[in-house]
Amino acid sequence: MKSKAKRSPGLQLPKELQDPRNLELIRHLRADPRIAISALARKVKMSAPAVKERVQRLEEAGIIQGYRLELDPAALGLPVTALVRVRPMPGQLPRIAKLAQSLPQVTECHRITGEDCFLVKLHLESLDGLDRLLDRFLVFGQTTTSILQSSPVPSRGPPLPDER
Repeated sequence: MKSKAKRSPGLQLPKELQDPRNLELIRHLRADPRIAISALARKVKMSAPAVKERVQRLEEAGIIQGYRLELDPAALGLPVTALVRVRPMPGQLPRIAKLAQSLPQVTECHRITGEDCFLVKLHLESLDGLDRLLDRFLVFGQTTTSILQSSPVPSRGPPLPDER
């Protein structure tokens, strides 16, 4: 299947992503990261050693970066999810990044463009804990907080070249 994606001039896909068999392997792994190599081999009609070698090459190339355990924050007693945009005061950028790294409630922290420099995702037991957590960021800048109501599109990987 040919990719219909429009690419920037000079942007070349890694050779591993130009192979339709590798894309098929990635699709199956994306659907079930715990699938056994033997089961994966049966699905793609290849030998298990060949599949194992291809998966290893995809890992070595950095295309497959890991296999993650997904936990339900609510099941862990953390039903409140907040997205916090942080606008640091001058000179406070590194301190905000360090603070975010140190807080176990923070599951993601991204540097972003615009007036706010960080987007922080955090999980909490209750809204009562939100003020205490935000106060720690307010020492270094302003915050704008949104509480997550639902996730119509849950976290997922980026589209493969032939899916764009």
